[in-house]
Amino acid sequence: MKAFRLGLVLAVLCAVAHANDDETILCPEGECVKLHLCLDGEINDDGTNLIDIRFNPDDPCEHYLLKCCKVPKDENDGHGDGGSSTDLVIPPPSGTGNVINGGGPTSGNLVNGDGQHPQEPKLPGGDDSHGSGSNAGSQGPNGGGSNGGDSHGPGGSGSHGTGGKDTTPSPAPEKSGCGHRNADGVGFRITGNSDGESEYGEFPWMVAILKEEKALDQVINVYQCGGSLIHPQVVLTAAHCVQNKKAPEIKIRLGEWDTQTTNEIYDHQDRNVVEIVYHKQFNKGSLYNDVALLFLDKPAELIDTINTVCLPPQNYNFDLNRCFASGWGKDVFGKDGKYQVILKKIELPVMPFNDCQSALRTTRLGKRFNLNKSFMCAGGEAGKDTCKGDGGSPLVCPIPGTVNRFYQAGIVAWGIGCGETGIPGVYASVAQFRDWIDEHLTQRSISHDYYIYV
Repeated sequence: MKAFRLGLVLAVLCAVAHANDDETILCPEGECVKLHLCLDGEINDDGTNLIDIRFNPDDPCEHYLLKCCKVPKDENDGHGDGGSSTDLVIPPPSGTGNVINGGGPTSGNLVNGDGQHPQEPKLPGGDDSHGSGSNAGSQGPNGGGSNGGDSHGPGGSGSHGTGGKDTTPSPAPEKSGCGHRNADGVGFRITGNSDGESEYGEFPWMVAILKEEKALDQVINVYQCGGSLIHPQVVLTAAHCVQNKKAPEIKIRLGEWDTQTTNEIYDHQDRNVVEIVYHKQFNKGSLYNDVALLFLDKPAELIDTINTVCLPPQNYNFDLNRCFASGWGKDVFGKDGKYQVILKKIELPVMPFNDCQSALRTTRLGKRFNLNKSFMCAGGEAGKDTCKGDGGSPLVCPIPGTVNRFYQAGIVAWGIGCGETGIPGVYASVAQFRDWIDEHLTQRSISHDYYIYV
């Protein structure tokens, strides 16, 4: 049905090599180092650094996540073992050590603001380290058989591993359980975020689904869709994102934020997909039952910037909640669009089902349009929408009685128009599929505990 907009222009190339970030940059007082490594300045009362994401052209360090910092005396004069200085405190890295950062999603847009951003970056992904690959066939990561009633993407060998090697143990998340939004960021807060930029690590369940392709004899990461982490080894996304793909063709990126730098405190983590399962009643024309699960070759390492989202009970009602959608985006389609490289967020109200159906009937869908029960709606406020947002990305709503803990309410599916007053975006309703999700994890002997709010 042409009224339903499936295509969100998803082939965007985005990669940044570590080589640039590893170069020593001299400055008047010493060397430029990652912001969290420099403790000379005055620390905020809450323990986080305030930084301004608006680039200062007079800054010798050339990047908003770098700061000019003095070199310790024992390094400058050549004395000492170089390891006893108390001036630099290095937090443990995430341990993934991936060489390529990027391939981050840049298609679609959360409509909010008009910030200036660079044009589409292109860089080879061929420097990625490769693992041994998987040979999973159509089995899940724990070897369980698949449900013949649902559709499956075949597994296979030769997929790429996470790359790099661990150097030090990663810290466990400070907060236990699912659905913790880091509203003040992880390690620092940003200022000047006039274009809806999220804080670093604000939505730790956010996932980018990538596909490796060759362009001009170079391997690049091409963004496919968004998704959410519901278990260290399971990603929830939209069926329309993956129905025509084979498991070895795609990989998952976790912990991404700014797709054009590797200067974040923690590295991103890449995982291979060994099985794709989407709902047996998914309709690619109407997008009914637009839900899929991706099973990974090995569990993600949970840290403050990578964690699971909570899932609501079956048939849970989110009416009249104010919720958050997140994703990377482009402000307009075509060559004039500016790529937004920092993960965006937008706050939207949930619209009750009958109100949504009535609103959609005022559009080109017509007065006889019937909204399928597998959907929910959010938005309807002028200039705020996920109409150009990333398919498969999560809509999350507050868990009653908690502070900054969230259920995933929806999965970005489709919309009519773009940020028009009274016309909401349409999402696959996660609460309609909780039993389906539980069933598939149980079949593979995978615990539900990571997405259950307690």
